[in-house]
Amino acid sequence: MAYTKPSAPFYTKLAMVLISLIALFYIAILGRTILAPLIFGLLFAMLLLPLAHFLEVRLRLPRSLSSILSVLSLLVAINLILYMVGAQISTLTEDWPQFKQQVLSSLNDLQHWISTKFHIRIKQQNAYLDTATSKLLATGSSVLGTAVLSISSMVLFMVFVMFDTFFLLYYRRLIVRFLVAVFKEENALTVYDIIAHIQSRIRQYIFGLVLEMIIVAAATFLALWILGVKYALLLGLITGLFNVVPYIGIITAMILSALVTFATAGAAKVLIVAGTIVGIHLIDANVLLPIIVGSKVRINALITVLGVIVGESVWGITGTFLAIPVIAMTKIIFDRIGPLKPWGMLLGDEKDEEQPAPLKEEIKEAGGVNPDERGSSTAGPPEKDQ
Repeated sequence: MAYTKPSAPFYTKLAMVLISLIALFYIAILGRTILAPLIFGLLFAMLLLPLAHFLEVRLRLPRSLSSILSVLSLLVAINLILYMVGAQISTLTEDWPQFKQQVLSSLNDLQHWISTKFHIRIKQQNAYLDTATSKLLATGSSVLGTAVLSISSMVLFMVFVMFDTFFLLYYRRLIVRFLVAVFKEENALTVYDIIAHIQSRIRQYIFGLVLEMIIVAAATFLALWILGVKYALLLGLITGLFNVVPYIGIITAMILSALVTFATAGAAKVLIVAGTIVGIHLIDANVLLPIIVGSKVRINALITVLGVIVGESVWGITGTFLAIPVIAMTKIIFDRIGPLKPWGMLLGDEKDEEQPAPLKEEIKEAGGVNPDERGSSTAGPPEKDQ
């Protein structure tokens, strides 16, 4: 009679899952300074991998030089976007007197409304505002110090991200060989499959996200320009950039756009701008998103919202950007490991398609060995390391 290994009871499995989740979140919170730049570097490395591969194979450049040039091209693109946004924001200083006058006028109307409805005299309201202003000025130095510290931390964060991106590109073949060697020989094909699909799908997601951002920014700019809204280009850039964060981003963009419109055009056009942005978002969510960003790794809306909320609570703003790619990578892993497939099903959409066979070209581009050419070896890339 064949011996069958007894299965652990449900409550034991549940306890192990809960302990694992607690440990993962605890490690994520403690290791935020290291893990957040590393994950950003991993995403950027996946995005730049075709460029680095082209420089190595077509132009015969050393891997170190191709990695450096790829990272520099990313820096140029980021600086170009920041320059465009900064140039538009700098023009807002021209309307500062108008903004100040608009705020004072609205504040005066609000005080009269409060005085009429709640019978609080304007003198009492002014006394309360003076007290609040004095408290704010007293804490101004600490607020300024926090802002300076945040800017320096952001610069240091970007430096770490660029270094991580470079080293991940440079040592990508070594990393692939390490991941294969960690697991048993019979699992090597599954590891290659996971690596290939993560690299392919995440890069597809990032490219689609960038294209969607450009389309949303251009559509918002054209719509607001036709409506005669001032700073239509700035509002378009803000909407396109913030649209990267699901659900929360478009709300933030709408609030910022409403404030800018209120400062420059008054309250009359605020509703028009808000309605235009909401309309563009609805078209984007129901038409553009499934066509451009949609891939074979679909994440349902519930998991998307929960992922963004959990990401923000664990890593702040950084977590909102990383939540969706991390969930997508997790789903790819879950879909290819038998005991974890139900969790992958939970993360996915009801219209999930069957995953294709291993992507051999993607594996070779990532630095791994073509599964059909492996033979009995699991180490070493198809070509000699440079």
